[in-house]
Order: sequence, then structure tokens, then C-alpha cells
Amino acid sequence: MKSKQFALVNEEILVEITTELCQKLKNNYEGTPRYKLAELGVVRNGVVESAENVLSKRENPFEFSIEVPTLKIPQQNQSGRCWLFAIINILNQQISQKLGIKEFYLSQNYLYFYDKLEKANFFYKNIIETADLELDSRELNFLLSKPQEDGGQWDMLVSLIEKYGLVPSYAMPETENSRSSADMNKYINAKLRLDAKKLRQLVADHCSQKEIDEIITKMLAEVYQMLAICIGVPPEKVDVKYRDAAGNYQAELNITPKEFANKYLMVDLKDYIPIINAPSKNKNYNQTYTVAMMGNIVEGQSIKYLNVDMSTLKRLTINQLKGNEAVWFGCDIGQYTDRKLGIMAPDIYAVDILFDVDFSSNKQDRLEYCQSLLTHAMVISGVDLENDQPTIWKVQNSWGEEIGYKGFFMMTDDWMSEYVYQVVINKKYLTEEQLTRYQEEPIVLSPWDPMGSLAK
Repeated sequence: MKSKQFALVNEEILVEITTELCQKLKNNYEGTPRYKLAELGVVRNGVVESAENVLSKRENPFEFSIEVPTLKIPQQNQSGRCWLFAIINILNQQISQKLGIKEFYLSQNYLYFYDKLEKANFFYKNIIETADLELDSRELNFLLSKPQEDGGQWDMLVSLIEKYGLVPSYAMPETENSRSSADMNKYINAKLRLDAKKLRQLVADHCSQKEIDEIITKMLAEVYQMLAICIGVPPEKVDVKYRDAAGNYQAELNITPKEFANKYLMVDLKDYIPIINAPSKNKNYNQTYTVAMMGNIVEGQSIKYLNVDMSTLKRLTINQLKGNEAVWFGCDIGQYTDRKLGIMAPDIYAVDILFDVDFSSNKQDRLEYCQSLLTHAMVISGVDLENDQPTIWKVQNSWGEEIGYKGFFMMTDDWMSEYVYQVVINKKYLTEEQLTRYQEEPIVLSPWDPMGSLAK
């Protein structure tokens, strides 16, 4: 029931859409010829094609003053594994370099399997911890709306690799369900919701922790079998075979995934720190944050971000590129992006002119009013500097080589300012103060905060 105060406020401001008002709106529309002209184009070609700004494409050649070597563009297909592909893209290049060969590829599907299994267990943990909440609580609604999905965050990846290691792509190749995950996710989530009801009842019945743990173990066995049926059983041992730069055959047989990761990784992933730019009222710069109920491995690395201004985020990114190392980043790819040509520019579509509506807003408003959030992870592998200032950035995507510049995207510096929210930077590029701030106890954000959206 509405409160008395709410009802009174609405009575004062309520506008009724009457027949007379509809006629007035229609007369205003039909009395403006350019609206009809716009209608003719949009009805036939759609909004995006009709609002396309050709000049924006002409002004940005695909050339960069700083570039990091990369391998060919992969294809995540109809799945939400961009965060996995982004890190694997970087590691593929580094391992190829270490082995002295042209290309070497890791399995995304291997990490994908264990991420799903761990997310199920993480979901069970959250359900137990919220068992005293009503079913219509926002927290429980958040958990049940998507018990597990394909998305993730950098710290989740670090925990996965530390616990399960890595394997070559041929050891656990892609399957139909890793390429197109909707049906698999649908039925895993259906099972997890049924499990949630059982777990809440066990808590209500005051069952012991041992009894609950035994039930969860049985539930995880069912999740495991569903995953194995859909995407295969992860290997316990792998054979590494390749020819080095001199053409000599090399082989290392029967090693575990963790042994493979320990031997062939060139970097310590724990040396990398997630940096965000979130100019929101509930987030201060030079402060560390985390997001409630977000994660995969219960005992894994905690998810933390250091919030900085945009100029600092760009400077850190450029410094890492100058160090010949690509940068994992998160952004809102759905904003002013030509997916066919691979151009990310705020003026790529002149929708304000098309609709005669003012769409101008700032980054803070877009975050706080649900207009923008983290939706996609990719890799920054280059930048073009003019007078030491960035103008365009080279982006390695995971949507195959048929789009963009053989799979690469071009991001204007203005687009980066407005729609990039996260980069991951080696700690050696951070100042002592930034490192100290990052080590502080993080402020916990709500589960539905936009800084947690990439994990969904």
C-alpha cells in the first residue's frame, strides 16, 4: 500500500494522458517536417543505421604509436565469457613468447567448467547466509534472479588459475554449450533455485552444519554431472608438445594443470590490481571497494577495486603499454559502438539530432541512474599519443576476426573517458600511496552496484 505522503505527492504532480493531450502531441509531431523525414529513414533502416555519423569514422585512422604484440582474435560466440577470453588473450601471447613459438593457445573451457562449479558453491553459501531474510527481500531477489551466469571479474580469475591451473586449448576444447551457453545456464539455474528452497528449509529446521554440508556436497555432485555432460570433464594431466623457434620438437608429458601454470606463466597474477573509475556519490577516489555477494571460489581471493580519477587510470594504462604489456579492462560496450567496423566513439551515432532529444549526461549520472554499467571485458593493446596525450586506443576483442579491423576495435580517447570503468595494472606502476590505499579494508557496496555487473 502506498504511504499517505507518497499518494499526496503523486496527486499534486500527476499528469493524465487524455484524448486532448494525445491530439496535441500528435499535432506537434506532424507540424514539424523534419520529424517525418526522420521517421521515413528510421522505419526503413532502424535507429542506429539512420543515426550513423560517417565523419566520425573518417577522422580516426587505425594507427598507433605504441602497440603490444598480440595473437589472433578468438571467438567467444554466444556466451558471456569475455572476462575469461580477455585474460587468456594476454596469457596466450606471453606463453608463446616464453616458448619462443609463433602461437600457443590456452583452454577457456577448462576454467569455465570450474568457474561454474565454484559459482554454484558460492551461491549455496550466499543462500545459507541470507536464510533469515524474507523471500521478497531485495538481497534474495538478487541472488535468485541469476544464481550463476557466465560473467566474472579479474580477482575471480586469479583465484581460478591459482586453484586449478591452466591447460592447452587442445586438452579441453570448446563445445556447443561453451560456445552457446543459454540452455546450459537455464537448467543449472533452475536446479540452483530448487536447491535454494531446500537449503532455506534446512536452516529453518535448525539442521546441523554437518547435515547441511552433506546436502550441499550432493547438490554439487549434480552440478558437476550437468557441467560434464555439457562441456566435458576437465583433464587431470596434460601433455605439452610444440616445436620451438629453431624447429626442435619439445615435449613435457603427464603434468598437472597447476604444474603447467607454475612453469609457463610469465607473471604472478597476484601482482595485478583492479583499478576503477566510478565517479559516484557513494564512492570516493583513492578508496578501495568490494561488492557484496560477488565471487566464485568461497576461499578465493577477495574482489577489490581502487577507485581513481580518469586521468590517473589513463596514465597507469599508458605506462603498462609502454612496458610492453597489454591491459585487461572493463567497459560498457553497448554505448556508441559500431560493432561491424569496430569503432567506439561518442559521436558515432547522432541520436540527439535524429530524435531532437537532448541525450547529454555525465558519467556519474549514467552510473547512478542505471544508464550505464560494466558489460564487457577486453584487452587494450595499443595507444596513439600526440604530444604525450592519448587520442585513440587499440582494443583486442573476443568476437572473432570478421568484425572490426580483423577483430580489433578502435576506441577514441573521449569514449574511454565516458565508458571505461576498469583496468587491471601491475602494482609496479602504482605509487606507494596507491598501494597503501589498496591494502586498506574495502568499503562494501551493494550486490547490485554497477561495479559488480560484469560478474553477471
